[in-house]
Amino acid sequence: MEYCAHFEPAEEGGFVITFPDFGWGVSQGDGEDDARRMALAGLQTMLQHLIRKGEEIPAPGVHRGRKFRSIELPALDSMKVELYLRFRASGMTKAELARQLGIPKTNVDRLFDLKRRTRLEQMEAAFRVLGKRIRIQVLDAA
Repeated sequence: MEYCAHFEPAEEGGFVITFPDFGWGVSQGDGEDDARRMALAGLQTMLQHLIRKGEEIPAPGVHRGRKFRSIELPALDSMKVELYLRFRASGMTKAELARQLGIPKTNVDRLFDLKRRTRLEQMEAAFRVLGKRIRIQVLDAA
């Protein structure tokens, strides 16, 4: 899962970073590498905020131009966001998901929490309850 970030050169150097798909959230980085790190942290923060609030996550749009950079989420974060999207689409309640997984309801939020590590087996079980499965794809590094 990846989103485009807009890197606007700042007068004082570095970049001001925004995400057009979200319409809110701003970050800044001193150089290209720092800006990419800050963009990833900002993206994770925005996604986590939407998940905690139970709100809709915008679909990644296509943005072109030299000021746009693709920011890719780490694999586990991508799985958690995808699980949240599938959960919302299912209409299932957190209590029902917890019951079917055999876990306390309070543990369901941990499945979506980008700051918590979750075992692959737990993620697979949650996707299975939602009628989905995980498929892993390995690609060449860019």
